Amino acid sequence: MMPVQAPTTTPATWSRPAERVMAAINRDPLTAPHALRNDTLLAVLAAALAVGLALFVDDGRRPDALGWALLLGCHVPLPWRRRRPLLVLFLIVACAAPYHALDNVHTAPTPASYIALYTVAVTGRPLRTVLVGVGVITLSTSVMLTVSMHEALRVLQISGWVVAVLFLGVDVRFYRQYVASIVERAERAERTREEEARRRVAEERLRIARDLHDLLAHTITLIGVQTSVAAHVLSADPERLDRETVAKALDDIAETCRSARGELRTTLEVLREHGSPDVRGPLPGLDGLTDLAEAARLAGAQVEQTVRIRQAPPAVGAAAYRIVQEALTNAVRHAGPGPAVRVDLVEREGALHLSVSDDGTGPAPDGTPGFGLVGMRERARSVGGTLDAGPRADGGFEVTAVLPLTKTGTTGERTG
Repeated sequence: MMPVQAPTTTPATWSRPAERVMAAINRDPLTAPHALRNDTLLAVLAAALAVGLALFVDDGRRPDALGWALLLGCHVPLPWRRRRPLLVLFLIVACAAPYHALDNVHTAPTPASYIALYTVAVTGRPLRTVLVGVGVITLSTSVMLTVSMHEALRVLQISGWVVAVLFLGVDVRFYRQYVASIVERAERAERTREEEARRRVAEERLRIARDLHDLLAHTITLIGVQTSVAAHVLSADPERLDRETVAKALDDIAETCRSARGELRTTLEVLREHGSPDVRGPLPGLDGLTDLAEAARLAGAQVEQTVRIRQAPPAVGAAAYRIVQEALTNAVRHAGPGPAVRVDLVEREGALHLSVSDDGTGPAPDGTPGFGLVGMRERARSVGGTLDAGPRADGGFEVTAVLPLTKTGTTGERTG
């Protein structure tokens, strides 16, 4: 027969009770769930403990019928201790004072009294707690003086327990306030960060809308020029009509319209907000990558750039330009002094495959993340593409993007 192996207890199993205890400590007692039910159970347990102390502890006479009624009456208000802590303490003192004056077992009402004192301390301000502590010790000493001087001195000797319970309640109250302030700051920081991220996305989309405005202005201007050429040919010499020139002008107009329509459709899919666009000059494109590389070199980076791409549509070229611009900026800023940066743009399977990699250290792990990646992803999405960014396996950081091409042209290659 194989021996039966005893089930093992995982660390997670052991941590569950501790987590529950810490959750109970951190929770605000005034908003805790099932407060009345839990305090009722606490009152029952405290009453059972008080009965046991009254039966087995010999520091007074065994309670009679009145003593038992007063002892159990001390526990009746406990279920409402969170809602009315001072009133509950007053009712307990009202029952405990005659109980002690009759020289019953003096230890029995102690658990209920300590629970009420702790509740007053954990739910009230420190000044109120101090005044309540002084009042309880003074009243207890006065009541015990009616019994005997020895009992009064005994109350003064054990008054340190009363002070300890009150200090425990005050300490737990301060700890809960500290935890609540940390949680509030974390939630506020998270809300602020989400709002900032949404604002940055909105700004980036506004920039995309402005670039789109530039694209449409360029396209409409081009159509106007081509239309003027066709009109001039038609009206210049009707007897000798150059049909080939007119046909070419009309074909160029149709091609321009198709290209603009495709770029407009892919861009508007991610635009949800509108702003008043302003003209900021020509739309940036692949021709400006050389200037970006040169600017990065002037900043100290060692840039190697390779571009093997057919003529891209203006929207795709603008998106690639902005992505490379942000990636080079991040490399100069975070990769350390004199990083080696490689920029590759290759046309493959009808898409522009873009890569910007460096051999630097990358951003600090404990640094505050920025919003550059958010803007680059929005740029890629604006033309129906995707973008990934992250640390490289052999060190450094890499940004890769795939941008679909909707227009083809002549092939060219540049290395810098």
